[in-house]
Amino acid sequence: MKNTERKKPRKMVSDLGHCIVCGRPRPHIHHCIYGTSNRAKSEKYGLVVPLCYEHHLGAYSPHNNRDFDLKLKCMAQEYFEANYGSRDDFRKEFGKSYL
Repeated sequence: MKNTERKKPRKMVSDLGHCIVCGRPRPHIHHCIYGTSNRAKSEKYGLVVPLCYEHHLGAYSPHNNRDFDLKLKCMAQEYFEANYGSRDDFRKEFGKSYL
């Protein structure tokens, strides 16, 4: 018997329709591990979070605030390790560990 149902990709958060910081609707999708080769990998493993414009590109965004950026990267790595593999697997895929 073939299973014709496709598994839905896993995501770090269940609601991609609202900013995880303030709850505003219609957020940007932020790739927790970003950069030329890592955006596609972040999507593949569901390492994305919804952030409103202010929290994605404003003064306290992960692109402008190292602490917030590191927090999201750590969350992404913890999620990866819980769902896809070990810390070594994460290092192999993304080039370094944030934990």
